[in-house]
Amino acid sequence: MARILITSALPYINGIKHLGNLVGSQLPADLYARYMRARGHEVMFICATDEHGTPAELAAAKTGQPVAAYCAEMHDTQAELARGFRLSFDHYGRSSSPQNHALTQHLAAKLGEAGLIEEVSESQVYSITDGRFLPDRYIEGTCPNCGYERARGDQCENCTKQLDPTDLVNPRSAISGATDLEVRETKHLFLRQSTLRDRLDQWIDSQNGWPVLTTSIAKKWLHDGNGLQDRGITRDLDWGVPAQFDGAPWQGMDGKVFYVWFDAPIEYIAATAEWAEAQGLDDCAWRRWWRTDDGADDVRYVQFMGKDNVPFHTLSFPATLMGSGEPWKMVDYIKSFNYLNYDGGQFSTSLGRGVFMDQALSLLPADYWRWWLLSHAPESSDAEFTWENFQASVNKDLADVLGNLASRVTKFCRSKFGEVVPDGGTYGPREAQLITDLTTRLRAYEERMEGMDIRKSATELRALWVLGNEYLQDAAPWSTYKTDPEQAAAQIRLALNLIRVYAIISRPFIPDAAASLMAAMGSDDWAWPDDLGAALDALPAGHAFAVPEVLFAKITDEQRTDWETRFAGAR
Repeated sequence: MARILITSALPYINGIKHLGNLVGSQLPADLYARYMRARGHEVMFICATDEHGTPAELAAAKTGQPVAAYCAEMHDTQAELARGFRLSFDHYGRSSSPQNHALTQHLAAKLGEAGLIEEVSESQVYSITDGRFLPDRYIEGTCPNCGYERARGDQCENCTKQLDPTDLVNPRSAISGATDLEVRETKHLFLRQSTLRDRLDQWIDSQNGWPVLTTSIAKKWLHDGNGLQDRGITRDLDWGVPAQFDGAPWQGMDGKVFYVWFDAPIEYIAATAEWAEAQGLDDCAWRRWWRTDDGADDVRYVQFMGKDNVPFHTLSFPATLMGSGEPWKMVDYIKSFNYLNYDGGQFSTSLGRGVFMDQALSLLPADYWRWWLLSHAPESSDAEFTWENFQASVNKDLADVLGNLASRVTKFCRSKFGEVVPDGGTYGPREAQLITDLTTRLRAYEERMEGMDIRKSATELRALWVLGNEYLQDAAPWSTYKTDPEQAAAQIRLALNLIRVYAIISRPFIPDAAASLMAAMGSDDWAWPDDLGAALDALPAGHAFAVPEVLFAKITDEQRTDWETRFAGAR
């Protein structure tokens, strides 16, 4: 049994996330966590809301709430939506937690002791209209590298070049649109991550099998232009972790907080400490996942995130842990994703364009969305959500293949043998071949899941469902019953056991449907079917079952048209 630590990039607090956010980190992380638990491994699956920074302050101001109250409310909302999508976090924490405050300040102190933090006087943009310094994300302008007109002051989303606000052409306040900006002097703390460039480069090179997307982004930030730059880790804000060293502010740092991108990844560790406290456990419970001097040396640590988060997780966060001089567990594998676009464009909150998590659950149960999103995960390139594709996938994969098999088998058995697994007959060459084919496909499915090949895993799972349908079409127990009822009983007995197997192996993708199938089969044994021959004989003759409700209802053309119109947004 392995010990596997899984973290998903933290969703930001300022609103409900869209489907692209969901499939870019949390949902595939959940798939992997569920699968690893199913295989008997010890899993710690951690996520949290990312609550600091200017966007949180501005979002709170729009609602008229204090920022702390706003964040508490939005945390509860996001946690409820996570439960709605059946995300199986061991703990869903908050970056504003006392644990994260303490740990962020602790790591900053260690970095300071190691000479990796320095005070820097810098020129920062001040908005006279807004009456405040503008954090880099709240300055927009034209990218000097590619000409994109809505580049932010920290990074151009178009070409991904790392920027400083003063690099922008024709800068303006993203808060008010004001252009009466001026540059003023202010002091900030900088992490001297450039001094760790060679160590980070060697560490990245030592990682085996990372996705090309992950390593290419990390290497680009390390070596393009002037290479890895020192980064400011404080901001002029009220809301956040105070920039303190051993309980007292650094000289001249009063009223400043740590930059959200410094404290947010630290919350992975802090959230595990939150979990331990919530469980009534001592510090050893979380340290065994994160400290190699307390047992974390045998942990496999896997992170899931969108490609925009890769630089911070391959460079800045590792620099923090390395630079501290303490024995923290470093990530072993980073699974990164491209973007999911919406029907020829981008998701947009302001334009009401696209489907957001709360809206999705108001339309259909979670499994419909889980299946489509995971089977179309943007792994090798950006992907696109269209209602036509969604309808086709749900109807063909879920309703016609899996749902239809469960319905046909259970209804036929009830009509001919009653609601018990029938006795009689024996398995022959056809059944032996099915078991062989299923075993081959199951091993391929397991290999894809182990390798976190999300789309290919879905393809293998669907192929397993198809094998069952092809067997039924070939064996045709409804025809066999007319001449050889006992053989038909054997065929149906196998098919009922196959439904139970499908419930087990499909559970990471579609947990609710899997639970419905397992309940219908009158079983609660979720043991992984390593031996399919034995697994397809697990429900004995006479075992009671029930005909499940419709597993997946088909999406009609009328529904699809309505949803296309409803979520098209302003043009």
